[in-house]
Amino acid sequence: MIVALALIAGTALAGPPKGKGGKGTSGKGSGSSAGSGSGSSGGDAGEIQMDDTGTGAGSGSGSGSAAGSGGEIEMDNPEQGSGSKDLAADLAAAGDTGPVVQSGPIKKTPISWQDIVVVIRKPFLKVRRTELTPFVATTMNDNMIQHYATGGELAYWLTDVLAVGVEGQYFTHSFSETYDLVARQARRLPTINEYLWSSALDFHYVPVYGKFAVLDHRLVTWESYFTAGVGVGESEVVPRDTKFPGFTNFLIQPNVGVNMRFFLAKWLTINLGIRDYMFIDKFEPTNRTETMNATASAAQANADSSFINNIMFQIGVSFWVPTSFEYTTFR
Repeated sequence: MIVALALIAGTALAGPPKGKGGKGTSGKGSGSSAGSGSGSSGGDAGEIQMDDTGTGAGSGSGSGSAAGSGGEIEMDNPEQGSGSKDLAADLAAAGDTGPVVQSGPIKKTPISWQDIVVVIRKPFLKVRRTELTPFVATTMNDNMIQHYATGGELAYWLTDVLAVGVEGQYFTHSFSETYDLVARQARRLPTINEYLWSSALDFHYVPVYGKFAVLDHRLVTWESYFTAGVGVGESEVVPRDTKFPGFTNFLIQPNVGVNMRFFLAKWLTINLGIRDYMFIDKFEPTNRTETMNATASAAQANADSSFINNIMFQIGVSFWVPTSFEYTTFR
């Protein structure tokens, strides 16, 4: 009895494992001897066979694969070169195949001019437009007599930065307080001239323009421009003694100035500027008596000459014709 039990136990230990446990043992050999760990038992229908030891094709590397068995699960055999366990080598091999092409539909984003605009285009164009500017002006640098002028300018803009125009102005005057103080303290009347009218041919050049925000709510566009020109005018002597006649002087008047313009609409702007009118004027001679320089011609022949800078501040409103404009280039 004891001998029979020992024989049965020995047979059970020597046989291959059944069921689920046999899968883990027969699928992966130890690799120490070819085909030794996967022996099959032909009489057991419930076993799962991974290797066929009967064919003698087991590999010494322990992969446990057998050729010619249709139901077997084949693993890669490094000796046959069918696969690699080196990740760097796999990545290098994949990189040699060429650039990776993205699969699936490609989304196309439309591009327009609005997508590449950084600075807004000029909101006001002047080229081939006519500017009509009525203005008023006043003298800034004469403390004896204050001149006021009303006038206008007509300018045609050859380009957006260059214009040519003509201007004209008519003067009125008033004596300042200094004129009366000098007369009372020195008991002599100052020698002064009044201006009657002037006209000029002017050229305008715009080197810079920009914009600023009013209370972070509205943008106002402005530009600064220089003016230079040459013209003529007329002045008249104010006699110190009213019994002597005065005389007039014809003046050649170059002028230079700097101006600023603010754009309110496509046809309306406000202009501010300072203009220096330069000329040589003749004043009443100091030694005028009934026997000397009594006439206007004699006084003018012996008049004292002086170089004058008549600096005036001007403010005006410009009306533009045509009243609108069209852009001919892209934004």
